Amino acid sequence: MIMARKPFVMHLLLGLVLTLGVWLTAPQAAHAQVTALKQAIAEASARDKDIAAFYKANGFKPIWVGRSGKDRTRRAQLLRYLAQAGDHGLPVSRYDPSGLQAKMKSAKGAKQRGQLEVELSRVFLQYARDVQTGVLVPSRVDAAIVRQVPYRDRSSYLVNFVKSSPQGFFKALPPKTAEYAALRKAKLRMEQQLGRGGWGAAIPAKSLKPGDTGNAVAALRNKLVVMGYLKRTNVSVYDAKIQAAVQQFQLAHGLEADGVAGSGTIAELNTPIEARLQSVIVAMERERWVNRERGKRHILVNIPDFTAKVVDSGKVTFSTRSVVGANQDDRPTPEFSDVMEFMVINPSWYVPRSIVTKEYLPVLKKNPYGVKHIEITDSKGRLVNRGSVNFSKYTEKTFPFAMRQPPSRGNALGLVKFMFPNRHNIYLHDTPAKNLFGREVRAYSHGCVRLADPFDFAYHLLAKQTNDPQGFFQNKLATGKESRVNLKEPVPVHIIYRTAFTNNKGVTEFRRDVYGRDGRVWSALRNAGVALRAVQG
Repeated sequence: MIMARKPFVMHLLLGLVLTLGVWLTAPQAAHAQVTALKQAIAEASARDKDIAAFYKANGFKPIWVGRSGKDRTRRAQLLRYLAQAGDHGLPVSRYDPSGLQAKMKSAKGAKQRGQLEVELSRVFLQYARDVQTGVLVPSRVDAAIVRQVPYRDRSSYLVNFVKSSPQGFFKALPPKTAEYAALRKAKLRMEQQLGRGGWGAAIPAKSLKPGDTGNAVAALRNKLVVMGYLKRTNVSVYDAKIQAAVQQFQLAHGLEADGVAGSGTIAELNTPIEARLQSVIVAMERERWVNRERGKRHILVNIPDFTAKVVDSGKVTFSTRSVVGANQDDRPTPEFSDVMEFMVINPSWYVPRSIVTKEYLPVLKKNPYGVKHIEITDSKGRLVNRGSVNFSKYTEKTFPFAMRQPPSRGNALGLVKFMFPNRHNIYLHDTPAKNLFGREVRAYSHGCVRLADPFDFAYHLLAKQTNDPQGFFQNKLATGKESRVNLKEPVPVHIIYRTAFTNNKGVTEFRRDVYGRDGRVWSALRNAGVALRAVQG
């Protein structure tokens, strides 16, 4: 490895010579020290092409270990923000601020100072990227997280840093969304509560209901008090106040808000604070993955919350329940962002190949007239006479036909679908299976997102381009014919996965990890060095 780097080191040193002219013959001691430091920086930076490119363009001048006031300020601010990295749920051990501080005190001579200079830049770059766009590469954690993280060019961090106020630069790195700020506050509150002992003992009951008394009710009462859903009280009966507090807890955890502490509610109440804190830290990491402009108007689909929302200028202007992909095989809904371009009223359902071969072909082998509501077509789109085909001779790989369900009220897509063309073949749509929207956990589809109120969703989108969105939509619907309606202003769509998020009242809400993705993200963060902490005070 050392031999492999020599040509690059010599190239950098040549650049240094050209930059400094006749530095080798300069007699002044001070000039010799500067030259030695620059040579040490050139040698140390050769291992990282981005850092090397920055220092070459910078004439190999130090930005951290110099004796100027600017260098001292940069060092101080770097150490300050590295020490606060835990506030963002970052792996403090990755940056080792105490170790850096010790090296700053002990570094003597040009070689050690040059090595320290480059190490400070390396740690700075690591922290800057981590706090701005995340510690992890999402797709390496879970292949279904296909989010395009908005990484910045590494060299640009150093270039812009030296042109900026150090404190201002560091403050500008994390996401500036209200959600990130709220999650960070929630994290600190929970860390403080963890320092006071958490949320107390588990409730020793499988279920509780209004009118119950005893130790289990007292444990329920105490937990609701410490969680902030109930004012302090000594009551030992499950009264109206406790019932109302249970309802508020249920609303904040995606449960049916009946005020009865059934088995599901008790399980959520007994979830330890450490697990909730992990969810908040994971949500902060996920927020960093989408640290870019999301659109003045955009659509937000939160998979574990089973909702689809329209957001205008930071405020939710429309919300509806959703059904997402089932947690089996290849059906979970992926996470990604795209742009909605049009809707289709009275859509046909062109059955995905996977469903054709895995679900419908076995039926056709037993009965060629099975799944009769679906048309079978050849490669030219012509209807196939089922009676003339021996389906039993085909396999999943050799089946040559396509399948299509014409527009109808019984169509699998319902009466409208909303398209943001993507390689995952995921979109939002209506459904005739309305009964699923009444369930707490709504993961049943083949991956697409079904909407409980698709017509109202359409009206809300069309209101931007017509004075009578409902009339326009209903006129198209009444024809019974498939109609494409382009959105004059395409709308970004963000399909996200958050088991912890903040509602419009500033309350942190939690949802079940329906696909287990947040568990995998937390494991990866922990392996990277992220740790839970209890804060005193």
